[in-house]
Amino acid sequence: MPIFAVHYVYTDATAAARLENRPEHRGWLNNLVDQGTILTSGPYPDGTGALILFRAESLEFVTDLLPQDPFAKLGLIEDKRAVEWLPVMGVFSEE
Repeated sequence: MPIFAVHYVYTDATAAARLENRPEHRGWLNNLVDQGTILTSGPYPDGTGALILFRAESLEFVTDLLPQDPFAKLGLIEDKRAVEWLPVMGVFSEE
């Protein structure tokens, strides 16, 4: 099944609101991890965004899920990019 990389972009203006709402955001992510839909997720150390790796049938499935993220519902994501990713080695490759 394909893997999709989702890059979130954050701004300093939403840092306090993200901190306040992080438990709900992480709960949403953890539920998708438990379902096998998210492989891993985490913020960039400089606070500019985050990376989420999804295993899903299609990009459309992923993009339909993203508005359900509590951060998205609250307008805390400045921008996002979702692309199919093809790992050719390591733990996420199919070889």
